[in-house]
Amino acid sequence: MSDKMSKEDMVKEAVEEAKAKAAEVDEPQTGQEETAEQDTAESKNAETDSQSDAENSGSDREQTEEDESGSEAQDSKAEKKKLFGKKNKKDKKDEKIDELTDRLTRQMAEFDNFRKRTEKEKSQMYEIGAKDIIEKILPIVDNFERGLSSMPEDEKATPFAEGMEKIYKQLMTTLEGIGVKPIEAVGQEFNPDFHNAVMHVEDEELGENIIAEEFQKGYMYRDSVVRHSMVKVAN
Repeated sequence: MSDKMSKEDMVKEAVEEAKAKAAEVDEPQTGQEETAEQDTAESKNAETDSQSDAENSGSDREQTEEDESGSEAQDSKAEKKKLFGKKNKKDKKDEKIDELTDRLTRQMAEFDNFRKRTEKEKSQMYEIGAKDIIEKILPIVDNFERGLSSMPEDEKATPFAEGMEKIYKQLMTTLEGIGVKPIEAVGQEFNPDFHNAVMHVEDEELGENIIAEEFQKGYMYRDSVVRHSMVKVAN
């Protein structure tokens, strides 16, 4: 009985030992497989990460290139706008300055025209006033000439006659100094712009339309007639 039990125990022990050895053999293999699987997984993960990094890097490069291309396109558009669209656009201050400059230029031109027009009108008014005064003085000149011409020869040497002659010459010199001069008449061809014919006479010695006699002397002030000469025209 003891021997039989002993054999059974021996068999159990042998079986247990065999199981234990089998377990020992299986555990390292399982650990190696797991390690191998882990290494494979890590390798795959590394490859995936590498591919992902490469893709990300490529995407980043593409994005950078796109950004650079977009930036260049924007710069090109900005330059075109500066050359074409934005060239004539001015700042509000510059526009205001141009507006004020243009307004000032127009006002200066208007003032210059006004000044010239005023000077012309003033000159015309002065000439009209001067002619009016000269017309009032001319009858005095006529009276001097009549008085001197009617004076007898023996009285022309008297102090009174000499004084009258000096006053007459001084008056004529003053009138000449301001632009008054007599109109030539006797012996000249009749001109209605300067002469006023009040009589005609037939004279074979004189040509046609020649002034034979002057009844009243005419005068000019500068380039305008103050008084026409009153004359007799031959033929």
